[in-house]
Parts: sequence; C-alpha cells; structure tokens
Amino acid sequence: MTKSTKSLPATIAVQIPTYWTPEQAFAVVELIDDLRDAIWQSYSVQLLDQYRDQFQHPTADRADKDPHDPPF
Repeated sequence: MTKSTKSLPATIAVQIPTYWTPEQAFAVVELIDDLRDAIWQSYSVQLLDQYRDQFQHPTADRADKDPHDPPF
C-alpha cells in the first residue's frame, strides 16, 4: 500500500447537491442506469452468484444432506 492510500477513509459519503435542476438529476439517474446495465452485461453470472451467496437461506445448503439427519 502506498503512503497516499493509507490515509484514505474506509467509506466515502455521497452528498447529492440540492440545487440540481430536474434535468440534471434526470441525467445523473440515466448515467447510473447505463452504468448498471453495462456492469450486468459484463458480470451477470458473477453478480447472480454473489446475490445467491448473500441472500441464500441458511438451511438451503442442507439440500444435499440426508433429510433424516437432524440439523444439530
């Protein structure tokens, strides 16, 4: 890690200006939609794997185990 990156914060707060015109806000939303679409086009399989891993029910991994085997 370089010296300059050691001082970076762990998170970055995103602040939305309150003075945007509706047209400017709409343009930003369109940009975000386009970015999301491009990411899904390139990484759809990996993203679906991540969603499955993060939101899978904790007992779903027991599907391959003996149904008569108690969970404890």
